[in-house]
Amino acid sequence: MIGTEKLGLFGGPKAVTGPHEDMFKWPIITEEDEAAAVQVLRDGAMSGTDITKKFEKEFAEWLGMDYALGFNNGTSSLLGAFYGCGIGVGDEVICPSVTYWASALPAYSLGASVVFAEIDPVTLCLDPNDIEHRITERTKAIVVVHYLGHPADMDPIMEVARKHNLKVIEDVSHAQGGYYKGHRVGTIGDVGAMSLMAGKSFAIGEGGILVTNDQEIYERAIAFGHYERNNQDIQTPSLQPFIGLPLGGYKFRMHQVSSAVGRVQLKYYDERIAEIDKAMNYFWDSLEGVPGLRAHRPAKNSGSTMGGWYATHGHYVPEELGGLSVTRFCEAVRAEGVGIAPGCNLPLHLHPLQHDADVYGHGKPTIIANASRDLRQPKGALPVSEGIAARVYSLPWFKHFRPELIDQYVEAFRKVATQYEALLADDKGNPEKLGGWNFFRQKV
Repeated sequence: MIGTEKLGLFGGPKAVTGPHEDMFKWPIITEEDEAAAVQVLRDGAMSGTDITKKFEKEFAEWLGMDYALGFNNGTSSLLGAFYGCGIGVGDEVICPSVTYWASALPAYSLGASVVFAEIDPVTLCLDPNDIEHRITERTKAIVVVHYLGHPADMDPIMEVARKHNLKVIEDVSHAQGGYYKGHRVGTIGDVGAMSLMAGKSFAIGEGGILVTNDQEIYERAIAFGHYERNNQDIQTPSLQPFIGLPLGGYKFRMHQVSSAVGRVQLKYYDERIAEIDKAMNYFWDSLEGVPGLRAHRPAKNSGSTMGGWYATHGHYVPEELGGLSVTRFCEAVRAEGVGIAPGCNLPLHLHPLQHDADVYGHGKPTIIANASRDLRQPKGALPVSEGIAARVYSLPWFKHFRPELIDQYVEAFRKVATQYEALLADDKGNPEKLGGWNFFRQKV
């Protein structure tokens, strides 16, 4: 009977009977991808821009945007978006604390400061209700991260931004192809930027891309770090006197092996993430009603989707499992043959970089080097962000809809959750830190 066999942690049979590597292999690389990459190498075109411009055009058309600009990685695309929005010395940027560091730290390169805000405990994205009271006369932009693939609640965020004349930068690194109320994420704010590195749901090897409908944002991003494209084509008057050199002294060009692979991946991306979406929703539908476990996904029929479900996680409700720690829960699920881990990104506002590091030799911590006030946020400042790691865990990231295999993983979670009482006696609780600053390992 489902969920009643002895737990694998105590010597019982594992729910997952063997490695299903094909279910998790990503990206899907075919001979078409290989041929595109090899052609770039044979042509000696690795450092050109002709293929990248084709990729940019196709990517912009896919999202219905006017402009797209390729970068060597997602961090550079975010820095380009920051500069494109006019962020500079003394400005403040509001950003969620629970995210990968690249969502925030580019601000320091521009002499700006970061003000961290809370996340919503359900979406795990920026809490729209924790923005407005953080806005000052120095606030220039709001960074919205569609965290772990879940679209942020963009309507109220955009309302606050427009009220205060602030730019909105969407970090789409976890959610390429996802929708918010029928609109592609990355197309709602003033600019979208994202990573396309090998681990993402839209994976082209290594790279990043920026999308916008604002010509000035686009051209500022070009002028900042694309020296060969900062030429007579630039139309923004304030940039024209300085064409010829990269204004930021950066070189952000995308490698053309990546853009060639990107063109092929884009052709099949919607079809492939639709398969992922079907598989992941089947997994969560099958666990509906199991105590302690909640799906991290938008409501059905809301017009919002998870895109490719990158770094997919689940909500954990320990109160329904006798207070069982998420660490002990994950230990038991791993013993069933599922490699999951507790936690998520650690809250950035608690890292010493945000308190003590003098990165550029200002003689004071970088976070306040150009600030008008002390922006450091101590422990306890963002309680939801600081406590969320104890209430989430990673999930298997299915790439194919194969119900007979997914059922084994469903059984592993159900089996542990319904026999939680057997795990309480040896539960040592959660460690002080769950997850990591740089990443959390995605397991299967």
